[in-house]
Amino acid sequence: MRKKIVAGNWKMNKTFSDAEDLLQEIGEELQAANNTKVQVVICTPFPYLEMATDFCQDFDYSIGAQNVSEYEKGAYTGEISAEMLQSLNVEYCIVGHSERRTLFHETNEQIKLKMENLLKQDIIPIFCCGEVLKDREENKHFDVVKKQVEESLFGFQPLDFNKIVIAYEPVWAIGTGKTATADQAEEMHAFIRSLIVEKYGKELARNTSILYGGSCNAKNAAELFAKENVDGGLIGGASLIAADFITIIDSF
Repeated sequence: MRKKIVAGNWKMNKTFSDAEDLLQEIGEELQAANNTKVQVVICTPFPYLEMATDFCQDFDYSIGAQNVSEYEKGAYTGEISAEMLQSLNVEYCIVGHSERRTLFHETNEQIKLKMENLLKQDIIPIFCCGEVLKDREENKHFDVVKKQVEESLFGFQPLDFNKIVIAYEPVWAIGTGKTATADQAEEMHAFIRSLIVEKYGKELARNTSILYGGSCNAKNAAELFAKENVDGGLIGGASLIAADFITIIDSF
């Protein structure tokens, strides 16, 4: 049975002290809510990961990174390896976020290499895929997502693929206030799951968690999460406000 997951992506936000306060507040709210149906993941900036993994020992959430190097180790100044993340007890890591694809020109092959490194260290990749507005307007959104999924994911053996979480994020809905309708999200999630069925079979497809990312917030989360193939959310701005993040978590 696939997991329900709500992952917060803090992006490049919060000072150290602000991050400490937010981790504490979210943890206390989760304890009070006692929601055992959802796996909560908080993806902080790199400098806060050690603090965050210390916090998660007392609270019911997991910690994720927002990126990882495609290289295992060596002379790559400024890069962070999967082995480094594992040494901090990081459990999840976002890969292929649209901002990384757009601003840093990451390719499907680089994203695949990052996931290989993460899986070697038993870190769960949260693989992001999605189309830009032009792709959707030209009715190419299925082709774009299919290419991303096939080139980055479909080289993995079933045992490794089974560890990967997928996040569909229509790029035109990230940080814009626009959101794919619940029906649009369900349509793409069902399409992604159908691709997995074709490649790996029904059982593995049924067990793969597919999250929605793209201006998911406290007001629309319940409608999105009610869809059969939407297994949670990758939450941006709303994850920076504890009350909103908890409301999203409790939307299942």
